[in-house]
Amino acid sequence: MNIQAMMKQAQKLQKDMMKVKEEIDSTEFVGESSLVKVTIKGTKEVVKVEIDKSNSLDADDLEMLEDMIMVALNEANKKVDEMTENKMGKFGNIPGMF
Repeated sequence: MNIQAMMKQAQKLQKDMMKVKEEIDSTEFVGESSLVKVTIKGTKEVVKVEIDKSNSLDADDLEMLEDMIMVALNEANKKVDEMTENKMGKFGNIPGMF
């Protein structure tokens, strides 16, 4: 294989990788735990936090609510990581790319 063909192949691979990364970045992921629902972008930016208002919370419940928010955020971030690994895995493990 000549150098020009290799360069074209590498450029196509890079373009394909960037397209997949843009798709992941623009996708919204939702993490939920009993009272809390969190929506994040593929960039892991939090878009929305929703607290179920059908349950009344007092000051004693705030610590529990904070834990639930943390669980929901971690679940949503895990979904981003899973999709990134799933979609970007086809490109092989290229250090420093994502």
